[in-house]
Amino acid sequence: MSTIFRFLTRNLVWKLIALAAAFMVWINVSNEPELATIIPVPVEYKNFPRDLEISSSIVNSINVETRGASGQLRSLHDSRIAAIVDFASVKAPGERTFTITPNELKLPQGIQFVRAIPAQLRFTFEHSVTREVPVSVPFSGKIPNGYVAGTTEIEPPRLEIRGPESQVAATTKLIADPFDLSNVTSDTEQTLAVYVAEPEVRIVDTPQVRVKVRVTQRKR
Repeated sequence: MSTIFRFLTRNLVWKLIALAAAFMVWINVSNEPELATIIPVPVEYKNFPRDLEISSSIVNSINVETRGASGQLRSLHDSRIAAIVDFASVKAPGERTFTITPNELKLPQGIQFVRAIPAQLRFTFEHSVTREVPVSVPFSGKIPNGYVAGTTEIEPPRLEIRGPESQVAATTKLIADPFDLSNVTSDTEQTLAVYVAEPEVRIVDTPQVRVKVRVTQRKR
């Protein structure tokens, strides 16, 4: 009995101070009005499936409606909350739906989750594939009078792309920046950036080509 008594009375002053501080915090919180707020929350993803890619739109953020004491809600904006979507269940291509619940948000204690806007996220998963496609070079400007643009050499003529299967299949060519023929009076070489139109497709190699145009003087 004396051991328990000594334990309870050890540092008694500090324990009473801590108890009083906790009581004051509780009083302040309990007297604050309960409010509701809607805050933007970033969406983060984990366990992304290997060899699969999302071909639908990627959601970067959602809005979350919460309720709680006004003081807690004010601090909620600085708490760096994120909605964590777990792709561990995705094993094959197809459409998958994920519902946003308090489990994905992990809100601070005392904050009540009301709803997420949107409440669900739906994604289309496809196999990730690669293939080579040709590069097309447009021309701009007007070659000076008396000169003719001849053969065009593109190096490399094809670049490898990677992305969701359907979008890679829809990409038939890549487009380089325009080759400017203004003031060209002899064989000319330019390094041009290359663009892929499909948003989910990316160029695996360096996205540029060297283009050489042979120019001859027009015969009179």
